[in-house]
Amino acid sequence: MPVIDLEFDLNETERAVRDTAHRFATEVMRPVGDKLDKMSAEDVIAKDSLLWDAHKQYNDLGLREVDPDLSPIEQARISCLISEEMGWGDSGLAISFGAGAMAGGMAANSGNAELAARFPQGTNGCWAITEPNHGSDMIDFGDAIMAPGATRSRADCIARADGNEYVISGQKAAWVSNGTIAEQAALYCAMETADGKKGGGVILVNLKSKGVSRGKALEKIGQRALNQGEIFFDEVRVPADNVLYGPDLYQFAIDQTLTGANTGMALTFTGLARAAFEEALDYAKTRVQGGVPIIQHQSVKARIFQMYRKVEAARCLARKVAMSNAAGNGNLGPAIAAKVTATQTAFEVASDALQIFGGNGISREYPIEKMLRDARISMIEDGCNDVLGLVCADKLVEE
Repeated sequence: MPVIDLEFDLNETERAVRDTAHRFATEVMRPVGDKLDKMSAEDVIAKDSLLWDAHKQYNDLGLREVDPDLSPIEQARISCLISEEMGWGDSGLAISFGAGAMAGGMAANSGNAELAARFPQGTNGCWAITEPNHGSDMIDFGDAIMAPGATRSRADCIARADGNEYVISGQKAAWVSNGTIAEQAALYCAMETADGKKGGGVILVNLKSKGVSRGKALEKIGQRALNQGEIFFDEVRVPADNVLYGPDLYQFAIDQTLTGANTGMALTFTGLARAAFEEALDYAKTRVQGGVPIIQHQSVKARIFQMYRKVEAARCLARKVAMSNAAGNGNLGPAIAAKVTATQTAFEVASDALQIFGGNGISREYPIEKMLRDARISMIEDGCNDVLGLVCADKLVEE
């Protein structure tokens, strides 16, 4: 660590896990992420791509499988360390790893052994919620933040009950993480049940099913190691017991999902912010201008201090929310606050780091411009920060 290590209370196991995650982030994620960043979106997911080896090595490490014998708080402490290191390594790969585990994890936690067998953990998955005409508004349940007089566009993807099956028609948008490479999906969509109820629902879908097709891999400015793309459903039939939540529990389900997702984003982008800060600090110690390392210039010192305090503040909030979740006090409002704080911090710190690097900062020979691009996307994904802030404010009013 290049600065004072505040991790004074880590036990031996936690330090070992952190160190293992950091080695993986350093030796695999950084170099692979850098190479994938310079490739086309289609080449990123080609059969001979480094992406697949990175996924395999991550799975082989077992970092997603925290010891179940540990208490929820102990598990959360370890998960915080891993998530931060993954974000330090490469945020795009980190999100791909996380999204990949979603469907299998939900099946494993469902209590349905048959469903868990059909959607095994370790199989690459995705969270399919965003639609062409629906993005961050998917979390505005009561239409509280819509313009006066506005109405929602019709759903782009809907699942209708048909006997002991559901028939899925429509599409999910190009921003589905792992969208064109996932084998299974946690699908969040509009639903019509057999008893006539309408609303939202959560369904596990085998993406090798008849009627499923994909769009092209999305080209974007950052997080280019993270595959994203459209998924199309043409009368896709799935068993009714693939439904995890129907209209009655949909708001609960999405609140829980977003609480976890926003907390994960906060931890991941605290890692990216820390990475940008460390790069800037190391560079400032070695770059000489005016006859001295630039760290000796007051303007650089002041910028370094502001970066440091922001990183540590984001880390504290992200971990506090993660611990609260683990203690059974999970709440979407604090998770949103942590996500917005960490992603905004990542962008600001990466921008300040680029300023310290000066002209070298805009060169692709240095890692800062990539970190800035990766951080910018984080303020839109998993709900754009502006909409999330309004949702959080409404929840504070409700309290």
